[in-house]
Amino acid sequence: MRLSKEFFYTLREDAKDEDSVSGNLLVKAGFIKKVSNGIYLNMPLGEKVSKNIISIVREEMDNAGANEVSMPHLLPMEFFERSGRASGFGPSMFKLNDRYAKPYALGPTHEEFFVYAAQSRVRSYKDLPFNLYQIGDKYRDEPRPRLGLIRVREFIMKDAYSFDADEEGMHESYMKMFNAYHNIFTRLGLNYKVVKADTGVMGGLLSEEFQAVTDTGEDILVLCDNCDFASNIEVSKCITNTIQEDEEERNYQEVFTPNSGTIEEVTEYLKLPVDKFVKTMIYNIDGNLFAVMVPADREVNEVKLQKLLNAQSVELASEDEVVSATNARIGFAGPVGIKIPIIMDEAIKGKKNFIVGANKSDYHFIDVNLKDFEPAYVADVKNIKEGDTCPNCGGKVYFKKGIEVGNTFKLGTKYSEKLGLNYLDKENKLHPVQMGCYGIGIGRNMAAVVDQSHDDKGIIWPMNIAPFKVAIVLIDKKNEEQVNVAENLYSSLTASKIDVIYDDRDERAGVKFADMDLIGIPIRITVGKKVSEGMIELKLRTESENQLYKIEEVEDKIKDIISKETK
Repeated sequence: MRLSKEFFYTLREDAKDEDSVSGNLLVKAGFIKKVSNGIYLNMPLGEKVSKNIISIVREEMDNAGANEVSMPHLLPMEFFERSGRASGFGPSMFKLNDRYAKPYALGPTHEEFFVYAAQSRVRSYKDLPFNLYQIGDKYRDEPRPRLGLIRVREFIMKDAYSFDADEEGMHESYMKMFNAYHNIFTRLGLNYKVVKADTGVMGGLLSEEFQAVTDTGEDILVLCDNCDFASNIEVSKCITNTIQEDEEERNYQEVFTPNSGTIEEVTEYLKLPVDKFVKTMIYNIDGNLFAVMVPADREVNEVKLQKLLNAQSVELASEDEVVSATNARIGFAGPVGIKIPIIMDEAIKGKKNFIVGANKSDYHFIDVNLKDFEPAYVADVKNIKEGDTCPNCGGKVYFKKGIEVGNTFKLGTKYSEKLGLNYLDKENKLHPVQMGCYGIGIGRNMAAVVDQSHDDKGIIWPMNIAPFKVAIVLIDKKNEEQVNVAENLYSSLTASKIDVIYDDRDERAGVKFADMDLIGIPIRITVGKKVSEGMIELKLRTESENQLYKIEEVEDKIKDIISKETK
């Protein structure tokens, strides 16, 4: 790429409407450009990185025995209705009708259509196993796109699906993909963790996420300081001490707590520690109201609630719904006398003489005990906290933020049963096919690498996915000797199939150096005054000092560096 003749630009100022490091740097360095909220286009540099990531993903999928296909983006809604997911996606699915009023969706995911493809082959157990994958666009109407390429409405995804006769075979196929994922994220240069996760709208038996550890991720990872336990906070089990407090039970009393509708306000007003309080939140779960009780210093885990009730929708009740359920303003709900089902966190089993809302504005009950109300469910429905006991080994957990860059699912027979993907076994008996599902977000990986690998000058690309491996910076376009050396090196490296960006623009050296640092090219060659002494400067993006090499030696040095850093 010769910059004097190619499409190239960078921005001197930070992007004003980007809320993440990666979003800002990718826009500023000219890799992507925002079209609308949650919609970006790839500029030439961004397209190069995207293709490099895709190349690694494709190579590892092919090595694992998967076969590539291409799925349509415009999908008939009848497939989602047959699988039962038309309502599950809700407003996150882009929907439209054709001229004959037939409903379609822009593909949010393609499970149903991979099953449709598999039906062309599967008749007998002899037709299994196999694995199909695609790399293509997905569309989801995110309510709040954010963090640059992390949460968007249109994105490129690699999704693969394995098809097996039994659970043993499904596990074997799953592990092939699992290991391929380790290879992919290692080659991308990511610092990542594998965590247990919620199966969500995908459903199935198991979900594991590959999470890039960053300071700006949208997921909270729960890790242990003593073992390899790793989980998404959404599904992390809490180890709770339910031994009852050594205290004589008292009868509850109503107390006046004016304008104290939050835990902070009521603890301050009553001058009592927070561990004496239990908060009650009113939730609308699949159209029904529930009172959810957790210790006052904890947050309700909505994923656990959804799993507990096998629900489609879990959301906080509206103000009108809270008033209807409690006859009080928000902030004064409690379990005593409430007429809706109660879901109590198991940690409350150990409490005595605690404080709850009185279902009456400006009032609370003190000295409430378990005998004073009847929960419909007692379960772990709270979020784990830093310092809690590790569910695996008894150590202490701590949190890190993460970006989900890939996920793997054991789907089991969820889709094959609903969509009729069956096979005949050796006894001529019909069985549903066992499936696995494996996704990788291409743009998310680009963003995750930038979030993990940058400095105050710009991006630092790993060699494997850098848009160009070498930048040649020509200092003086009017110096014939410098021009000849730069041109010869550019031609020679290009002939050797090395991606080279040649900065022959009529710009000051400082501008060129700043641009090459900003766009993150791993190796920078400076062709300047030292050429008269037969020398060229070489600088790695990860290092601060230049190294001098003889002109005739620098190409071999470049190839040696690339060979060592390319996997």
